[in-house]
Amino acid sequence: MARTVDFYTNILGLNLIKTIALPDGGQHFFFDIGNGDALAFFWFPQAPEAAPGIASPARDIFQTGNAATAHASMNHLAFNIPSEKLQEYQEKLVAKGVQVTPVLHHADVPSGFVPEPDESTFISSIYFFDPDGILLEFAANLRELGDPERDLQHKPISTAFK
Repeated sequence: MARTVDFYTNILGLNLIKTIALPDGGQHFFFDIGNGDALAFFWFPQAPEAAPGIASPARDIFQTGNAATAHASMNHLAFNIPSEKLQEYQEKLVAKGVQVTPVLHHADVPSGFVPEPDESTFISSIYFFDPDGILLEFAANLRELGDPERDLQHKPISTAFK
């Protein structure tokens, strides 16, 4: 938990707002992420080791592009930031020794990305890992999302329970 608190307070600048000691020796800590929302972490003394490539993206995702994770796992957490802060935040992370992707421009094109923002671009973002292997994203919306004609074109895949 000390490593988590150090990263989220000293690298990302979040405020630690609540700490709880659990009866089994574990801990449950909360960070303020704005708008009355919190990001919570648990630490358990007998927890299994992390499983990159299963429960979270493998650390080589930046080289391979393989973002697959197990069903019901959390792939990554995106923080919405102002677009004018994206480059500044990238530079600050790099200065603090965090490996960060180049700015990626997510777009409604077959590849999912364009080299520079254009009319198909909806988000520009950077990705990086926290010290425990959680993939994080700083995402800047370039347009409002949720338009049924433009943004909601795909049905969720469903599998029948047997």
